[in-house]
Amino acid sequence: MSTTTAARSPKALAWARRGASMKQFWNDFRHSPSGMVGLIFLAVVVVLALLAPVIAPAKLLDVSQLTDQPKFAPPSGDHLLGTDHQGREIWVRMIWGAQVSLIVGFCATLMSMVIGTVMGIAAGHFTGVTGGIIMRVIDFFLVLPSLILAIVLSSVLSRGVFTIVIAIGLTSWAGTARVVRSQTLTVESRDYVERSRVLGAGHWHIIGKHLLPAVMPLVLANTTLTVGSAIISESTLSFLGLGDTTKQSWGGILKNAMDYSAATAGYWWYVLVPGVAIVLVVLAFTMVGRAVEGIVNPTLRSR
Repeated sequence: MSTTTAARSPKALAWARRGASMKQFWNDFRHSPSGMVGLIFLAVVVVLALLAPVIAPAKLLDVSQLTDQPKFAPPSGDHLLGTDHQGREIWVRMIWGAQVSLIVGFCATLMSMVIGTVMGIAAGHFTGVTGGIIMRVIDFFLVLPSLILAIVLSSVLSRGVFTIVIAIGLTSWAGTARVVRSQTLTVESRDYVERSRVLGAGHWHIIGKHLLPAVMPLVLANTTLTVGSAIISESTLSFLGLGDTTKQSWGGILKNAMDYSAATAGYWWYVLVPGVAIVLVVLAFTMVGRAVEGIVNPTLRSR
């Protein structure tokens, strides 16, 4: 065996183990009916959102070109999901709104997971004054109402999708940090971590080689559950008028419905369609998250 082949063998072996783990993970996930239903539904929503410019051209949202469109038309063969107060098709607004909801959901969750993972590992690994300060910061954000803080940030910063992402991401990481800290403390007590410390391994080596890989499955499961919460938060902020009025969003559609008293005026489709869409997408993410959690969590898997 050549020197190059011998040098690459450990990496090749590690990648082979990762590939086998991913294959086993997918095989286990496929046997979860609820997880597969949620995944298929989310895949359809993502495809519709990506194909929005093709399926529903932006000109269909141009009010100046919709002078012949009836306002508040109920669902029918001509108007699949009805029209709004300006004659725009609800299904067109829903498809474009899916883009904003998914972008905010994924980006805000990514920010939340990164902050929560870093803070959780740091709180579990470092001891003394450093660990105590980090825990107090986590506790502060944990007891602080995240929605109220998100509303304050959205009000102070300029309105836009990026602002909502920051507002949600900066206010929803504390729960993840708590979970990651608990897992970090469990891993810290294992023999191989103590052995690395005795052999002279530094903080970065222990965190990168032992702690981070051990908490990542838990973070992955928590991520799928957090996306749904982020979508609800985005819809709430948009419903309160703190979203980007130049973009379509499901929360913005609900706000328009409230402004025109759609629920009491009999325009039920104006409220029902975006409301049901939010519920179904959040439910789908929850189903996928529970399926992933059942696979990566040994306790749940044994049951």
